[in-house]
Amino acid sequence: MTQAPTPDLSTASPPPVTAAPALTGALTLAMAAACGIAVANIYYNQPMLGILEREFAGSRLADFVPTATQLGYAAGLLLLVPLGDLVDRRRLIVLQLLAIGVMLGLAALAPSATGLIAASLFIGLLSTVAQQIVPFAATLAAPEKRGHVIGVVMSGLLCGVLFSRTLGGFVATHQGWRSMFWLAMPLAWGTAALMAATLPRHAPTSTLGYGQALASLAQLWRHRPALRAAALTQGALFASFSAFWTVLSLRLEQPVFNLGADVAGLFGIIGAVGVVAAPIAGRLANRRGSHLVVGLGTVVTLLSWLLFGAWANVWAMVAGVVILDFGMQSALVSNQAIVFALDPQARSRLNTVFMGSMFLGGALGSAAATAAWKAGQWPAVCTLGGALAMLAFTIQAMLTLRRRRGRKGA
Repeated sequence: MTQAPTPDLSTASPPPVTAAPALTGALTLAMAAACGIAVANIYYNQPMLGILEREFAGSRLADFVPTATQLGYAAGLLLLVPLGDLVDRRRLIVLQLLAIGVMLGLAALAPSATGLIAASLFIGLLSTVAQQIVPFAATLAAPEKRGHVIGVVMSGLLCGVLFSRTLGGFVATHQGWRSMFWLAMPLAWGTAALMAATLPRHAPTSTLGYGQALASLAQLWRHRPALRAAALTQGALFASFSAFWTVLSLRLEQPVFNLGADVAGLFGIIGAVGVVAAPIAGRLANRRGSHLVVGLGTVVTLLSWLLFGAWANVWAMVAGVVILDFGMQSALVSNQAIVFALDPQARSRLNTVFMGSMFLGGALGSAAATAAWKAGQWPAVCTLGGALAMLAFTIQAMLTLRRRRGRKGA
């Protein structure tokens, strides 16, 4: 008696795919704004950490509020983002935004650090709605415009990351930390109303059960070499990116600069160049191919670290930040275009694998940067960041050689 082969859960029994409605410019901007507002909830609490420590002076748990939010986000990438392939994405997005508003209200009412940590965990979990919106935008976009649309939506997400810390610190300083959560609550509910009014309904793209969908993540990784290449490349680039931001304040405190944490915060605003980089990279990917843009992104990232290591002055740091952010964002948008084109029935699960790999790389990069700083300070960090960028470049170079050999063989 022979055993039946194990079905490929990554593509099992896909329902018929209907033509997606046209994606207008207004809807693209609405989705970009929703992404930014959603992801901002992860970062509001970071600049108010000192205020929280004073508020809950008798407890050391306040230090873990940002950590709880990040852990919740990581859990949401694994547990919630795959649902986008299994249910109506519009309903899922609206429900997650409504639930975020509830959790923000509970955070504002938290009587203790423990209660705030619990609310923050769910805020992070639900804020992965941003990663539901990005593949939905890719699904609604025409293939020839997909790169540009992803770039615009990712620009909105980047704005949320960059400006949420500034807003959170300002409101918490002048009105108290609870006021920031009270302000964020109607923002989340207003965004839910906007998405309910503008997003089209979208039938599930897979007939898999939830458990099967989670199991299919491993199969997607195993059977999709393009997904592995994109995930590993972006993981290495985000590790390089995170290494810089992890030790930036320590570098600026050194005698050669003698600058404080307030100036380090201003470098985040300089990083807004990524808002410009994302749509430009998307257009270039549409015209010249996503793989070319990813390769250029790895080269640009490597150049930023050469600049950081060669000159020790503020202007070199500013130029390096611009180049670093441009390289990372260009590769990110182009890699997402590659990943979303692999399987229209599995875009949410593909995004789970891709973004999970990216954030894992970021965590490893931060930890490695801390160790490198202790071992050899800024030169060691520059070596680490350059090596990670070189790793990403090598992955892309090997992929290019493989594609050329395949064309010659054909």
